[in-house]
Amino acid sequence: MKCKRACLVINPRAGQNIAKLADVIAVLAAAGWKTDIAIKEYGGHSMELATKAAEEDYDLVIGYGGDGTLNNVVNGVMNVKGQHSIVGVIPGGTANVWAGEVGIPVDPVKAALAIINSEARKVDIGHVEIESLAFPAAHDGEQSPSGATNANAGSTRRVKPTSKARHHFLLMAGLGIDAAVMGHVSKLLKYKIGPLAVGLTAAKELPSQHPFPVEIHAAGGDRNSDVLWKGEAVQAVIGNTRRYADFAEITPNAYIDDGVLDICVITAGDPLTTLQQVTSLLLRRKPDNLTAEYFHGAHFSLSVPASVDMQLDGSAVKLKDYLSKADRQALQAVSPEQVMVNYRFNAMPRALRIAIPYTYNDELFEDGAHKDKAEVVAQQQVDGVKAHEETHKHHSRHDEDRAAEAQKQALEQVDALVHRGRHVKVVATSPNPAKKGSYIVAGVTPKQSTGEDKPVAVCIDDNTTISKRTGEQVFSTAVRDLQEGSILVVEGKQSKRGVIRAKRAIIV
Repeated sequence: MKCKRACLVINPRAGQNIAKLADVIAVLAAAGWKTDIAIKEYGGHSMELATKAAEEDYDLVIGYGGDGTLNNVVNGVMNVKGQHSIVGVIPGGTANVWAGEVGIPVDPVKAALAIINSEARKVDIGHVEIESLAFPAAHDGEQSPSGATNANAGSTRRVKPTSKARHHFLLMAGLGIDAAVMGHVSKLLKYKIGPLAVGLTAAKELPSQHPFPVEIHAAGGDRNSDVLWKGEAVQAVIGNTRRYADFAEITPNAYIDDGVLDICVITAGDPLTTLQQVTSLLLRRKPDNLTAEYFHGAHFSLSVPASVDMQLDGSAVKLKDYLSKADRQALQAVSPEQVMVNYRFNAMPRALRIAIPYTYNDELFEDGAHKDKAEVVAQQQVDGVKAHEETHKHHSRHDEDRAAEAQKQALEQVDALVHRGRHVKVVATSPNPAKKGSYIVAGVTPKQSTGEDKPVAVCIDDNTTISKRTGEQVFSTAVRDLQEGSILVVEGKQSKRGVIRAKRAIIV
């Protein structure tokens, strides 16, 4: 990926995502990227930091955290009109659903390599806002919260969009049980025990959850004729992608570039149908068709009681953030179970550029135009060293005596480098698409004074002389097959950020 300036927005998660920060920075620096760091300090800060980065026209804004952090970064970037920033992710959360969708490794160092070996793709984004609040009828001449007095009918209050709320989602929006659970999960507990914290919260919250009325309309039509579905449900999911909570596919037919959103409503039922639904989710990893309704469209409205919670990309949001002060006061005057919130959902086609690894199989993309990218990139790497190989073959056609002498000298040079060079324990390798025939090797090397492992990123290109331990010279493509834990001895100057531009390298 071509990039000059990157901004890394970090959710520190009680320090957990800081431990490998130096390793990540070394990898990004090896790609030639100037990376600035911005650390979340309070709720909503990640969105503010991403907005600022997009306003300052960073080429890439990377969310280092979970799907909630990524959602904040997406919203921050989308809040800037005319922005050109690409969004990337280094997973550092509880579920990391988006990373799983597109094949980004959970290990932060490997994830940084995956970002480098990515391309910017345009994807759809979901947008949500509140259109109106429907209040119950006033009784005995009582004034309704909207200011009107009407004993025979309820009143509808139009809501003006607010800039404070998160209006965009990359993965999905959820209304019902999932949002109630996510809204009550202790962050500290989640940092300590991960997904188990969600399970414990779910066990506590589920008994208090009840079916609620849902009404779905195709947007733009007559309210009496465009009803897609009406009934009671326990959960509604509006999917832009497929994975849900990293274990199921609630909207299994969704594509991220088709310009529509997929809706799944899990309907209320008796204990038997509820058991069927739970069993289907656990075993089939998707809802049972008998207790789920499916729809899709680019624009639609969905009405639920104000007591029903909402989540975006696995992170709970607050209804009050979408309302003005006057709207909040009106809502407080009545029971939230009696007020219907009318949400408007829109698909925003190809509205965001996001980093997708070249190795991804394009399952989420409808057109499939980028299939076999991994093979194409691999071939480019091979093509990048062909000329070097031919030159080497030409100059190796000497008489046997001179070849033997050269082999002896080469082995002596290898032995000397093995003794004095930097020994790098490999973590992972990746091609660097910015330069054909080049690779980045992420690893650690012991500090001479203390023996402590320090993160480094080794740059290998056509100017690097690479040999095996036997003295036999090999080409840069050999670096591609290095396994985690193998040793690479390198000679070259190391920068302050841990980047070594190798002049010589020995594969031990």
